[in-house]
Amino acid sequence: MGVTSRKPTELAQLFASINGAWSFLMMTSDFLVVFKFPGWQYQEYPPTVQCIVEKALIRATKLERKELCLVGASRTDKGVHAWGQTAHFVTPFKYDRLQSIHVGVNGNLPCDIRVRELSPVVPEFHARFSAKSKIYHYKIYNDAIMDPLQRLNVYHSPYRLNVGAMREAAKYFVGKHNFSAFANASEKERLPDPVKLISRFDVIEMGALLQLEVEGSGFLYRQVRNMVALLRQIGKEAIPPDIVPLILASQDRRELAKYTVAAPPHGLCLMSINYNEEHLKLPQSCLTSSFGRYHTINKCKLPFY
Repeated sequence: MGVTSRKPTELAQLFASINGAWSFLMMTSDFLVVFKFPGWQYQEYPPTVQCIVEKALIRATKLERKELCLVGASRTDKGVHAWGQTAHFVTPFKYDRLQSIHVGVNGNLPCDIRVRELSPVVPEFHARFSAKSKIYHYKIYNDAIMDPLQRLNVYHSPYRLNVGAMREAAKYFVGKHNFSAFANASEKERLPDPVKLISRFDVIEMGALLQLEVEGSGFLYRQVRNMVALLRQIGKEAIPPDIVPLILASQDRRELAKYTVAAPPHGLCLMSINYNEEHLKLPQSCLTSSFGRYHTINKCKLPFY
């Protein structure tokens, strides 16, 4: 599930055949009502987003779960939204058009989850391992009174935040660093490679709304929410911006815990995933992508007066 940096004309070129099997890319948006789904990772009860999407695919394709091999690009946490999640699956069928299966999948999904695009992909494509970078947005409503229409996907901060200090602090995150201090994990759990590259971290002010945009090669468990939480404390002027490099250098999660806890999940949204361009190039004769199907009326059934 996800949004890539490709243009619609480029997306229409995706096609693949893998030893008689066809591989497809799904780009979906799952607007999660806060805490309604316990994240993406497959789990039958309570059902996760992956579980629900797989069941819809099974109904639409008549294939078993082990045949589809659905793989997601990012494991979003409980309560985190995703406009740009990406996933791929495999099918033995060669479809003439993708619109029918696209409509079938969405018809079996709850209103909180939608497949926005369905495209064929090359054999080398992998939703997770072909990704070059991911972009997350975290939204903070910085006003004394919260806008009730934004309460499900925007965090409310009634403290007046110093945006300049937050921008100064965000610059310390940019570059290649060991983010062990910003990952949630117990002592018994082994972290994956904690060294990540952050290419940009912008703090954008839009009236009362603050949008924190971060792009990186990858992120550790709850890394973005922990970085945002520290920036929020800096914005409240509880701690100075130059605390960031000190916490990074400690490589110790307990050091961050002295100043803040993770920001709530509902303000975070996975916006897009950028992919290796070599895995996106396909012949002009391939199937076209499906972006959904509009309903049409052949003739007006109401009489004119």
